[in-house]
Amino acid sequence: MHDLDVKRLSTLPTAIGTITRLAYARAKAAGIELEPLLTKAGLTKQQIEDIGARLSVQRQISFLNLAASALQDEFLGFHLAQKPDLRELGLIYYVPASSEILGEALRRVARYSSMANESLSPKYFEGKDIRIVIKYVGVARHLDRHQIEFCLTVLIRLCRHLTGCRVEPSRVRLTHRYAGNSSEFAAFCGGDIEFGATVDEVAFASSSSHIPVVSADPYLNKLLIANCEEALSRRPIKQGPFRSVVENAIAPLLPHGNARAGEIARRCGLSQRTFARRLTSESLTFSDVLNRLRCDLATQYLADQDLSVSEIAWLLGYQEVSAFTNAFKRWTGKTPREARSQPRHP
Repeated sequence: MHDLDVKRLSTLPTAIGTITRLAYARAKAAGIELEPLLTKAGLTKQQIEDIGARLSVQRQISFLNLAASALQDEFLGFHLAQKPDLRELGLIYYVPASSEILGEALRRVARYSSMANESLSPKYFEGKDIRIVIKYVGVARHLDRHQIEFCLTVLIRLCRHLTGCRVEPSRVRLTHRYAGNSSEFAAFCGGDIEFGATVDEVAFASSSSHIPVVSADPYLNKLLIANCEEALSRRPIKQGPFRSVVENAIAPLLPHGNARAGEIARRCGLSQRTFARRLTSESLTFSDVLNRLRCDLATQYLADQDLSVSEIAWLLGYQEVSAFTNAFKRWTGKTPREARSQPRHP
């Protein structure tokens, strides 16, 4: 590893582009017409073919959703994560790969991941177990499924690759809902996966922290960390629209009926007056954000035939199915059952 060109590593394709390009290649191999998908996601063929181009996270999520629908692959992100050589992650691979132990490697993955995807903010915690908790910055979490599953799968692959052991998480939790068969994903992880959780996280036994990294190189590691710290110091702090902050705070609370303006303001660390003012600055009200989020989630849940309309109503925070039906008809002009009976097109 001593012969690596450190500066060149920072220009290698990053995860934010890798998953989109993998999805594009798979859809192309399946004979799917790609131009309509790209247009709807706001991407171009030129952007996909330029491996140095950074792609918008929102557009990546949109394209992944469209490609998954076209391919009829409910676990597209998980399946795509099996494909790439981990070295394609550039510094996000070589920094942990040169670390001494797994805990140290994971801590550095969490710290430097924003260099690959500035809208994901992983945090490393060490206690009774070791955990990576992922939060979204400037992007609505409820629109995503495939990107987060891709990232967690790559993270688990990375742990196994670095240690030469089949490291298995003690816990995998994802905030998006899924009521279907997830046995393949669970078998890869080595245990059950909790969907509809209040947080996105993967946890490992505390003893895993001390597993040696087989490619440890302290001299190279010191050099790479200096390079990453310099790159981080030059990056502006990403804020993103306040709307996405509010949506990400609301989503986990909907089934519990706690998605009230006062509670969301508290979770955002703001007074109710400041909270309302921040929304007004984006020409929004709390009711606007709540209803749009519910509409988006309702559309997603109705596509899952394993969820009944009454269950969907509960997931969206409605005490009565009739209240959900009336709201959905107001948003879309259709009842939930009418929307579910119509064929879906990517």
